[in-house]
Amino acid sequence: MREVGPRAGPATPGPLRIATWNIHDARGGDGRRDLARIAEVIKQLNAPIVGLQEVSCGPGNACDAAQLALASGYAWHALPTRGQSLLQHGNALLTALPVEQVRSHDLSIAGREPRGALEVHVRHGRDRLRVVVTHLGLRAGERRRQVERLLRIFADDDVAATVLLGDINEWWLWGRPLRWLHRRFGTSPALRTFPARAPVFALDRIWAHPAGTLTEFARVATPAARRASDHLPVMATLRLVSQKPPAPTL
Repeated sequence: MREVGPRAGPATPGPLRIATWNIHDARGGDGRRDLARIAEVIKQLNAPIVGLQEVSCGPGNACDAAQLALASGYAWHALPTRGQSLLQHGNALLTALPVEQVRSHDLSIAGREPRGALEVHVRHGRDRLRVVVTHLGLRAGERRRQVERLLRIFADDDVAATVLLGDINEWWLWGRPLRWLHRRFGTSPALRTFPARAPVFALDRIWAHPAGTLTEFARVATPAARRASDHLPVMATLRLVSQKPPAPTL
């Protein structure tokens, strides 16, 4: 399932800021659900690509992603993965870039909470990018099987870059899921993001392929971000190798 907002404007070539954030159903450490607080932090990120996890969605445009996109001038796509028919939670992508294609991937493991990955292809100047937003399971064996499925998604790299972002739920730094992802994408800094008020675990990550195209990793630990959710946002900058201009047409 996907929900589509207004079509975004043309992309701007150059470095691209990317962010990921588990917004915890817009519920902060004070137990209060406040979507306006989430929207304000997203505005401060100033990122043309923002992946979100634990986004509440109802039927039609009732998805929280629609309100967050409207507040920030983004297009939006959402993939509910769990919940009842009238209220579901899942992954979402907010983007200011033109969207070309959207796919959903089921990462659910039998007997465990449903999980998924939202794949969105966007245009950044002349470059086509694949962005995958996900939220992995709580058990180690579950995450291993989910990462194996994710890696199969990336087997057909027909894009300038593939970006994987989300709440990986992997706190064991030497666990196989992280080792496999680092082998495929290169190392992602372990920035502590959970719990937001006094972070201990580096659960939220951003990777990109080709390796080395992501720089300037940062954890957003502003007072507003600490209040808005139980996770802190993570940001990075994508820098692509410039492509040669197309040959002139005679």
